[in-house]
Amino acid sequence: MTSDTSTPRTAAGPGELAERIADLVVSHEPTARALRRELHAHPELARTEHRATARVAELLTGTGAHVKLLPGTGLIADVGPAGPRVAVRADLDALRTPESTGLPYASTVPGVAHACGHDVHTASVLGAGLVLADLARTGDLPHGVRLVFQPAEEVMPGGAIDVVGAGALEDVAAIYGLHCDPTLDVGTVGLKAGPITSASDHVTVRLHGTGGHTSRPHLAGDLVFALGQVVTQLPAVLARRVDPRAGVNLTWGAVHAGDAPNAVPAEGYASGTLRCMETEAWQHAGELVEDVVADLVRPYAVRAEVSLVRGVPPVDNEVHSTAALEAASRALLGEDDVLPTRQSLGGEDFAWYLHHVPGAMVRLGTRTPGGPTYDLHRGDFAPDESAIAVGMGVLALTAASARALPARPPAH
Repeated sequence: MTSDTSTPRTAAGPGELAERIADLVVSHEPTARALRRELHAHPELARTEHRATARVAELLTGTGAHVKLLPGTGLIADVGPAGPRVAVRADLDALRTPESTGLPYASTVPGVAHACGHDVHTASVLGAGLVLADLARTGDLPHGVRLVFQPAEEVMPGGAIDVVGAGALEDVAAIYGLHCDPTLDVGTVGLKAGPITSASDHVTVRLHGTGGHTSRPHLAGDLVFALGQVVTQLPAVLARRVDPRAGVNLTWGAVHAGDAPNAVPAEGYASGTLRCMETEAWQHAGELVEDVVADLVRPYAVRAEVSLVRGVPPVDNEVHSTAALEAASRALLGEDDVLPTRQSLGGEDFAWYLHHVPGAMVRLGTRTPGGPTYDLHRGDFAPDESAIAVGMGVLALTAASARALPARPPAH
């Protein structure tokens, strides 16, 4: 498999290129939609995306793209001339969530589903790649494009770190991505320069004591009571010790201690997610969590062990890259269908790519107009498949037309 290195012809104007890409999207959308349904029916958890990797590689073989499998799962594919490239990224993995959509192509894997739309992301990037490969064959792609199909976005630490370590950003000048947004109607996209998601870490606090009888908690060290103090007071203290504008939020997802009503347990834990809207606050929050937990449990004769798994920093959309996405979106969709969006508390490991090269992420509307809003990470999440064509077009036109490098140097 070799990369297409044909000499580009005189660059088409923005309007002409948008029309050409729109026509190519129509021809390749059935292939992209079929891939989405296949992935949806056969979801794979983080770092087990072997079927998805093989299927995407198969569809790109013969297009002129140079396909390279990544260690484990995932792949990259280069389209068009050699030299500095623009990259577009998709994520392959599914969630450990039972599906309840009732769709004819619903998940066949018990307890696993594409409830975050990564199947739509993958289909959109695959479809954009097919469009770009057509442009490359006719000499209408002015520079090379790299398609990045990343494993393990849904876990911490995520697969983006591994992909960067495997050299996926070598010769890449900028990178773009998208994410399903079920609050936006299909046919629209949401954009924002600057932070668009939040930092996200996993926090687990384990308490250890001697255990004993509930009739004599003073002899045992009342571990359950101490754990209750951690669960209620830690989020409250963080809210007073960190600038409120940083948007620090700690929400517990699991709490467990003991099984018998008349026994004080010797161990217990609380596990949750720490989110920050500002990178600086995120960098210092872990140390603060440890200090506060130690102070909270000290009166109760128990010992605390804090585990913080670094997840992701905020996705910080670079201003020039955001402008490139906006221009492409307006050219394809129209002025009224490119909407401002707000920063969310969700985490996305696309952020790690932006620590190395400039780039931006766009929110892809997936709600059928007039239909219900299916929230992400729910078993009934059912995006409108018309969004695939929108994602294909926006990413293809952005990748093909984003020529100028951002003014600031890439961050490291």
